[in-house]
Amino acid sequence: MIDKILILDFGSQYTQLIARRIRELNVYCEIHPYNKIPSLDNVKGVILSGSPSSVRQQDAPMPNLDGVINEIPLLGICYGAQWLIHHYGGNVEKSDTREYGRAKLQISMQSDPLLNGVSAESQVWMSHGDTITETPKSVINLGSTQDVKNAAYRFVNQQIWGIQFHPEVYHSTEGKKLIENFVVHIANASQTWTPNSFVESTVSEIRETVKKENVVLGLSGGVDSSVAALLLHRAIGEQLTCIFVDNGLLRKNEFTDVLDKYKSLGLNVKGVDAKQLFYDSLHGLTDPEDKRKAIGKTFIDVFDEEAQKISNVKWLAQGTIYPDIIESVSVNGPSATIKSHHNVGGLPDYMKLKIIEPLKTLFKDEVRRVGKSINLPEIILNRHPFPGPGLGIRILGEVSEKKVQILQEVDHIFINGLKTSGLYDDVWQAGAILLPVQSVGVMGDERTYENAVALRAVTSTDGMTADWCHLPYDFLADISNQIINRVSGINRVTYDISSKPPATIEWE
Repeated sequence: MIDKILILDFGSQYTQLIARRIRELNVYCEIHPYNKIPSLDNVKGVILSGSPSSVRQQDAPMPNLDGVINEIPLLGICYGAQWLIHHYGGNVEKSDTREYGRAKLQISMQSDPLLNGVSAESQVWMSHGDTITETPKSVINLGSTQDVKNAAYRFVNQQIWGIQFHPEVYHSTEGKKLIENFVVHIANASQTWTPNSFVESTVSEIRETVKKENVVLGLSGGVDSSVAALLLHRAIGEQLTCIFVDNGLLRKNEFTDVLDKYKSLGLNVKGVDAKQLFYDSLHGLTDPEDKRKAIGKTFIDVFDEEAQKISNVKWLAQGTIYPDIIESVSVNGPSATIKSHHNVGGLPDYMKLKIIEPLKTLFKDEVRRVGKSINLPEIILNRHPFPGPGLGIRILGEVSEKKVQILQEVDHIFINGLKTSGLYDDVWQAGAILLPVQSVGVMGDERTYENAVALRAVTSTDGMTADWCHLPYDFLADISNQIINRVSGINRVTYDISSKPPATIEWE
């Protein structure tokens, strides 16, 4: 079995970043809640994450590390470092001032393996309200900042380290080196977890799990479901049936273009034209949640009907990725619902299918790397994220076939413009929103009273936060002119310059 690093999560907003930095070293790691420690087989090192909690609270998270301490190398980050000191009888007190932002780490013991190769004075990122004021006698200081005496420490004759800064964030300039020191040189984890090794092990696991039974997968045209499909196809061939539903809410020509591309890959894929069913289900609905639920229910009905036509189907494949898994087992429980999601994961129990999720250990960027290694076409591999409900949530108010056609044309001009201008790959996600707003315009000698659209383009790494793209004015002017001149029913184009938070990427 492959070596792994275990990250115990105390609810920090940065926990996923720790995992991503370790994965970048080609080392496999997993995140688990601090109070649900899994088997320690093949675990080479353990990292304790930060937390919004204080060790001084009565209900502070307190892990049971009996099987870890003195058995496996241990690194505490921020809260994790403070908990170790608290656990061994030191003092952690509220800081006089909140220690937040950049700081200079003055290293007092560069010979320590955790800090090997790190500059004597290195920029780090602080984010904590408590601080370590007194350490146990068995602790030696490795480094300090102007405001934090015990910024880095180690327990004498033990493989236990603690740091009160966050090496996983970009602002800690040598944080990646520190993480590498712990993961590779202290924990001795092998750097063998690569896209090719993932493909090999996953294909083998799928074959062992599925055996001779059939699998059904709902394709969306996006990278996650597409990579899942190719992995399954490589493992079980014709035992996999893919269903690609045209809900009438896709981008212009997307159903036929993507369907052709899937078939060229050798996938056993069935395209289902269900446009009218979706339009009928959306008739009269204006509330965003009502529209999402209607789209989701119609999808389930269509998917279930098609799945029942396939013999010996025992498995439902899903393109679930690791952030979805982490969210579901979060130490704080699932987040409050911002919006309901439309995907195959919402299929009801009555389908009686077992679930297989070949991508459930991967982050989004890792999915793309795996996709590249198995020759997923660029048109799908580098495709911007696109919501399951599609244009149905980019039309504010009631959805109709005519409105969809208008928005498809607008979106087509915008997305093609990004591609031809060489801007597409600089954008995380882009699209157009049809607004329920009419405004006065002049075209030729005629007065018009038509709809406005908003263009949206954002940059992001994971979709959790996003900033609006500073697209060139000349580009926006050209796209605006094209839309107004070529799309009947539109006489005004706006550009959304709000970031997430407070705004979401989509408007609904």
